[in-house]
Amino acid sequence: MKKSDIEPFFATLKAANPQPNTELEYTTVFELLAAVLLSAQATDVGVNKATRRLFPVAGTPEKILALGLEGLEDSIKTIGLYHSKARHLLETCRMLVEQHGGQVPRTREALEALPGVGRKTANVVLNVAFGEPTMAVDTHIFRVSNRTGLAPGKNPLEVEKQLLKRVPPAYAVDSHHWLILHGRYVCQARKPQCWHCSVAAWCDFKPKNAKP
Repeated sequence: MKKSDIEPFFATLKAANPQPNTELEYTTVFELLAAVLLSAQATDVGVNKATRRLFPVAGTPEKILALGLEGLEDSIKTIGLYHSKARHLLETCRMLVEQHGGQVPRTREALEALPGVGRKTANVVLNVAFGEPTMAVDTHIFRVSNRTGLAPGKNPLEVEKQLLKRVPPAYAVDSHHWLILHGRYVCQARKPQCWHCSVAAWCDFKPKNAKP
């Protein structure tokens, strides 16, 4: 994608959705962290279904620790890999209480030190909770960035670095939401829906798919 095409690409996505946000449901920074941790290799819909049961009774690190492993597993057993996720979340809660006064830290280093929290999860929390212009590269963003030519890369970190370099500052904070939603609903993995794509004019993908 030519550099001159990037601004209209994002301007178009912004016009259609001026205030994008994550589709994960949460009411506090801790709930956001927990939901993102649980969302690895799972859908937001599936995570929301579980956290609607979990958060009303255990929406803080202290309350999740009080649930214990068995109680937590029972609350999230509809989510894939729930055994390991429950262990990670419990250990994360223990570290939050013992090292951070029960609060979610605001630095990448401290976030990535938490069990089950990798670079992508840390980027989501830094962006969504604290408004930092980070790029949480999931499968949708990786696909859209490569397919459109916006930020080609062989792995998520390469794509992240390209996005940080190429996305105009005015769009940086919200850009990863627009790219996720575009990948989830329009630029889908098996067959991108080019026939009703609002940004097809600036996309490198060829030939464009015709309406079935």
